[in-house]
Amino acid sequence: MSAREQWGTRTGFVLATIGSAVGLGNIWRFAYVAGDNGGGVFLIVYLAFILLIGLPLVIAELSMGRRAQGDAVAAFSVTAPGDTGRWRLAGWLAVLGAALILSYYAVIAGWALGYGVGAATGTLWTAAAAGYGGYFRAFIGGGVEPVLWQAAMLAAAALVVAGGVQGGIERVNRWLMPTLAAIIVGLAIYAVSLPGSGAGVRFLLAPDWSAFGRPEVYAAALGQAFFSLGVGMAVFATYGSYLPRGFALPASAAAIVAGDTLFAVVAGLAIFPAVFAFGLDPAAGPELAFITLPQIFLAMPGGRIVGTLFFLLLTAAALTSMVSLLEVPVAVAIRRLGATRRTATVAATAAIFLLGLPSALGFGLLAHIRIGGYGILDAVDAAVSNLLLPAGGLAIALFVGWRIERAVALREADLGGTRAGAVWLWLLRVAVPTAIALILLRSALA
Repeated sequence: MSAREQWGTRTGFVLATIGSAVGLGNIWRFAYVAGDNGGGVFLIVYLAFILLIGLPLVIAELSMGRRAQGDAVAAFSVTAPGDTGRWRLAGWLAVLGAALILSYYAVIAGWALGYGVGAATGTLWTAAAAGYGGYFRAFIGGGVEPVLWQAAMLAAAALVVAGGVQGGIERVNRWLMPTLAAIIVGLAIYAVSLPGSGAGVRFLLAPDWSAFGRPEVYAAALGQAFFSLGVGMAVFATYGSYLPRGFALPASAAAIVAGDTLFAVVAGLAIFPAVFAFGLDPAAGPELAFITLPQIFLAMPGGRIVGTLFFLLLTAAALTSMVSLLEVPVAVAIRRLGATRRTATVAATAAIFLLGLPSALGFGLLAHIRIGGYGILDAVDAAVSNLLLPAGGLAIALFVGWRIERAVALREADLGGTRAGAVWLWLLRVAVPTAIALILLRSALA
């Protein structure tokens, strides 16, 4: 067997892993979830969950992957041999979660790409007369068109993954992530300079303390933390498996979590000031990016350029996350089936494309199909976000916190002999499982 691939530099690894976390969850989903849940209060609760739950889980998952030097399934079986049958199932469920997320994530990413191309060519702006609500519904329900955009995004992700860890994933993220950061900061600076934008800044940063009494704010913040970071779908275990021993895990994990969180907050500053400046609804839901924002771009000075940059940003951010999600099943196919990276990439991409077809057609040809009151895409999203991801996070917390010997867990996380290590282990053993159990309970009762 050939030597396992590794990251070339710590910077490349951190940028690639931030890229795996930064995506639609930071821009499209964060904006409307924050808008639905009171802005500033949601942000405070979200940051608390990122620090107390997200960061410990990222460290735990990275340490599992680095120790195993294999795929997501090996992260559970190699790390604690002896009862591999029970824990191996958790690894397979994480792989399933990554594949399911990518199946519908590629559909939404395709919408962003379609809008980006439309903005660049000008066709998006000519739709203003008919109204963007009707345009969006026609776009996502337009027969084969959503499928073509979905396929284009999956093909782009496959090209990156087929290039390998250093030659593909690391190389693309080393130039793409700084570019994305520059664009989002530029958009935020422009947004806060608009007349009337101060209300949007206050909405995001100034909390309404009465909202702390709303249970749905906590559930939404914890769910967003899982979705944004991507904990529980084996991405960090897979990326961690390419780590050499010399990379300090706590510092790397902190940089990843900080980068992901800053990106979400700055994206909020790029969106909400503009929404308030033009007197539109910040709680517009998922329609915020595809219906509300195009109206704003059309009305603001230089808005066509700003709009084009925004949708290209949304597309590129989605691509970096898609690459990490695709790498999870590809790594499994390489290790379990002995396939070459190129063959594994083609096979996994084709399977996920077929898996996502119902979601792509769920607003058109298959719009009549309802699952628990949801359309197809929303049903898959609810199942993954409310069940599979929290369950995956719970398995990681219990596995590292209780199954692995304490000294081994601390050593593998580079936290041995430190007070921070004791706090980290307590969070994994008590705080994280409790919070996740509450989310699962709420989902079951909803």
